[in-house]
Amino acid sequence: MRLAELSERSGVSTATIKYYLREGLLQPGRRVSATQAEYGEDHLRRLRLVRALIQIGGVPVAAAREVIAAAEDESLDHHLRLGAATRALPCAEAPAEDDPAVVTARRSVEALLERLGWSSDRGLDMLNPAHRRLLDSVAALARLGYPCDTEQLLPYGQLAAQLAVTDLDMVEEQPTPSGQIEAAVALTVLYEPVLLSLRRMAHAEESARRF
Repeated sequence: MRLAELSERSGVSTATIKYYLREGLLQPGRRVSATQAEYGEDHLRRLRLVRALIQIGGVPVAAAREVIAAAEDESLDHHLRLGAATRALPCAEAPAEDDPAVVTARRSVEALLERLGWSSDRGLDMLNPAHRRLLDSVAALARLGYPCDTEQLLPYGQLAAQLAVTDLDMVEEQPTPSGQIEAAVALTVLYEPVLLSLRRMAHAEESARRF
């Protein structure tokens, strides 16, 4: 397909597609003349991923480029490629180590991971953006005096473990390794708002039932 058809099918303007090409977010098409190129289904799929990352997920262009690079790095095994791609997504900065609330949060989180049987050698450490965000969130709870010890956190961790099975089942439905990596990134970005919305709706239902 030509650029105009790619734009029509993806819902992304030709100007934006050209920008993504310049930034290396979209692979070049097959050159058919000095001024025209042909694009295929792989371009359409990549474009949808980039659009999901940038326009829906709010991922900066530089971070989106890192996601794409990780997804295409064949020197990594499949587990590491999945992890590298999702780690490139935006998250919180590392919390201050000398903050008493962070010290408390770290104890709770370390005990939680031990209870869940989640191994630190799988990247569940301060190098993992999700770990940093978890510490930051638990520390904020501690500062405000809300319950955030291991027992309070454990049900959330157990539910997350169940959700991970569902997520990875969906990822494995993709027929190719690159498709699975793209799905892991897209589901991370797009399903987090779904989870948040369902949680809030469930709160409303449970509140109505109780009160």
